[in-house]
Amino acid sequence: MTLLAALLGVGVAAGVLMIVSGLRLSAEPARLPRLRMHSGASERLGPAVGAAVVVGALTRWPIAAIAVGVGAWYWPELFGGRAARERATTRTEAIAAWTEMLRDTISGAHGLEEAVLTTAAVAPAAIRTEVSALAVRLEQEPLDVALRTFAVELAHPTGDLVVAALTLAARGSAGELVELLGTLAVAARDEAAMRLRVEAARARLRTAVRVIAASTATTAVGLILLNRSYLAVYATPTGQVVLAFVAIAWGMALRWLAGMSEYIAPERFLTLDSVEPGGSQ
Repeated sequence: MTLLAALLGVGVAAGVLMIVSGLRLSAEPARLPRLRMHSGASERLGPAVGAAVVVGALTRWPIAAIAVGVGAWYWPELFGGRAARERATTRTEAIAAWTEMLRDTISGAHGLEEAVLTTAAVAPAAIRTEVSALAVRLEQEPLDVALRTFAVELAHPTGDLVVAALTLAARGSAGELVELLGTLAVAARDEAAMRLRVEAARARLRTAVRVIAASTATTAVGLILLNRSYLAVYATPTGQVVLAFVAIAWGMALRWLAGMSEYIAPERFLTLDSVEPGGSQ
C-alpha cells in the first residue's frame, strides 16, 4: 500500500505540473505559431480529468487512471490536427495568390504601397485579415515597419520570404521585384502541392496509428469489463509498476508513430523575437 500511495502521489504531482505548463502556454498566445492549432489547456482539461476519473472508478488502479488522463490530454496532438494541416495548405496557396496580385499590380506601373492598398480588399480569404491590417498600418507607419508586424501576424515560412522581398524593395535594395515576386509565388504553389502529396502519402500511416490505438484500448476495456480475473495481477503494487512501464512504452510508441506522419514545415526567420526591440532583423 505504501508503494501504491507513492505512485499515486507521483501521478498527481505530474498531473499538476502538466496542467500548470498548459496554462502557461495558453497565457502567451502571441508567441505560439499559428500553424500549430492544438486545443487549449481549458478545452483538454475536462476530458482528461473525466477519462481519468472513469477509469479510476472502474479499475481502482491509479496508474491506469493517470495513463488514460495523460492520453486524453495529448489525444488532439496525437490523432487530431487535420483542420490545422488543411488550414496551413490553404494559407500557403493564399500567400501565393496574393503575391501574384502584388506582382501584377506593380507591373501595371503602381508603387509598392499602392499595390498593397489595392490588393487588400481582394486578398484571398485565408489571409485577408492580415493583409487588411497591413493596409491600415501603412497609413500610420513606414512600409518596412508595417511589414515586420505583418510577418508576425502571418506566421508562415513562405510569408517570411515574401515580406523579406517587399522589405528590401521598400528600402530600395531589391531589383526586379516583379520577377522576384513571381518566383516566390511559384515556390509557394509548389510548397502547397508538396503538402498535398505528403498528406496523401501519410494518410495511411495516420489510419494505422488510429487503428492500433483503438484496438489496444478496446481490448483493455473488454478485459476490464468481461474478464477482470485475467488482469488481477495488475492490482498489486508490483503490477502497478509493471503497468506504468507498459503505459510509458505504449505512449512513446504512439507518439513516435504520430510524429512520423507530421509535416515538418520550413523554419521561420521573421519571428516575434526578431522584430522586437533588441532582436536581430
